[in-house]
Amino acid sequence: MDQAGQLQGDRTWPLPSAPWVMRMTWSELLFAHWAVDPELVEIHLPDGLTLDTHEGKAWVGVVPFLMSDVAPRGFPAIPRLSRFLELNVRTYVVKDGKPGVWFFSLDAANPIAVRAARTTFSLPYMDADMSLAEDKGSSTIQYDSNRTHRAEPSASFSARYRSSGDSFHASPGTLEHWLTARYCLYSANKKGTVYRGEIDHSPWPLQEATCVIQENTMGNPLQFDFSGTPHLLFAKLIRVHAWWATRC
Repeated sequence: MDQAGQLQGDRTWPLPSAPWVMRMTWSELLFAHWAVDPELVEIHLPDGLTLDTHEGKAWVGVVPFLMSDVAPRGFPAIPRLSRFLELNVRTYVVKDGKPGVWFFSLDAANPIAVRAARTTFSLPYMDADMSLAEDKGSSTIQYDSNRTHRAEPSASFSARYRSSGDSFHASPGTLEHWLTARYCLYSANKKGTVYRGEIDHSPWPLQEATCVIQENTMGNPLQFDFSGTPHLLFAKLIRVHAWWATRC
């Protein structure tokens, strides 16, 4: 990775000049997205962020995956702390010309990571009971999540999913590229101050996916309707570097 600020892969702005501070690997990842009325999404965003839309549509994603090798720069991964399941509910925003991700919730099966992220990054991480089981014969993943966080609304997700088709890199201008080529996240503290956290990785190795959703109430606390057929993508593995969040 070039630390001199040069563009890498399909990034649209240079890397931060400071060194990255955290590494992680995301794997067995499902992108399940639903088109949602932009007005229903905008009311949940803080001042200072603009909802990003694709051909006039807002998109909200439910994204389950496995986190591993989560560790600060220069440190080894720590058993029980560096590997855990995560599921996020997200939409897409832009500020100062930088398109990024806004998280409505991030459920995780690691109480320490939940509290560290809530405190350090002002991200709405929440405790959850979660499991992932893979059928090696069919490469089908059974993913289950049930939110348990105290004083937060309940939400559950259960699905069987798998990749279908060859791996590809999404072309700029396509919905697949728009949904996934996001190299920063946004968050806001209790005072409404907006922060940007930069990330970097190689272009997503995407595949088409099939999925049978058994339960999905992740949108209920936000009154999002996820009953329709979602747009699906799968990614087997990607390695990520992250920087400290900075005030916008």
